[in-house]
Amino acid sequence: MYIQFAELPVSDQDRAKAFYTGKLGCEVAADAPMGADGWRWIELKFPGTQTNLHFIRRENDAPSDMPVLVFVADDVAGTVEALRAKRVEIITEPHEPSWQPGRTVAEFRDSEGNRLVIGTP
Repeated sequence: MYIQFAELPVSDQDRAKAFYTGKLGCEVAADAPMGADGWRWIELKFPGTQTNLHFIRRENDAPSDMPVLVFVADDVAGTVEALRAKRVEIITEPHEPSWQPGRTVAEFRDSEGNRLVIGTP
């Protein structure tokens, strides 16, 4: 058993799709019309994973104050620098959180205002 997709709230599907494909290396797994209002079923895939991201309609434009997704990377500092070079908003620099000694984490924000964490395994 595994998780098929995680739902990610977005306001602008095209902007979010461009962010996740262009800045985080996702591939489009699905992009199909869904309903009469122009909203689409979009799923994005990270290479080498089984869990996709699925865009759901964001209720408002307020940025999230709590993280909505946690990514894992061996080199958090290098990943943060690569994101910074792509003009991604970094919220917290890589650091060792007091509640998880030995782990490095950082936070950034996507194009839709979602707060995201990246941490070492």
